[in-house]
Amino acid sequence: MTLREKDDEDANGFGSEFKPLTRQQAQQLSRELRSVSPWKVIAVQSAVGLLVALATWGLTGKSSAAWSAAYGALSVVLPAALFARGLMSRFSSLNAATAGFGFFVWEAVKIAASVGMLAIAPRLIADLDWLALLAGLIITMKMYWLAWRLAPKA
Repeated sequence: MTLREKDDEDANGFGSEFKPLTRQQAQQLSRELRSVSPWKVIAVQSAVGLLVALATWGLTGKSSAAWSAAYGALSVVLPAALFARGLMSRFSSLNAATAGFGFFVWEAVKIAASVGMLAIAPRLIADLDWLALLAGLIITMKMYWLAWRLAPKA
């Protein structure tokens, strides 16, 4: 392997054998991939958040722990809904540049909303249980794969 070939391989990770897909191959790949609505992901996350809150209540017997877990789930679901709504707006779909810019703006809004909700949690939830809140937050956040898995194959 020459130094030039090595540089090409390092630059794109595919080496000199990289070939772009043809239009037909791209269309076939698109048909085979699953497409999941962001609203379906949010619905699955909401359901899982409710289940986590109920399980927390059942395991601990404390309503404050259940409310903490539910609030943790809500700290994921509400900002995600805001993000999805922002991405679906007319402005965000004008062209590729505004779509890319909109993605980063709405992602920043989502993160700020989540952090803000977590910051005010001690004032909103009496006897806040941080462990239950984090369990609700993390389990709910990781449920995007379940929505993808439940989606029918195209």
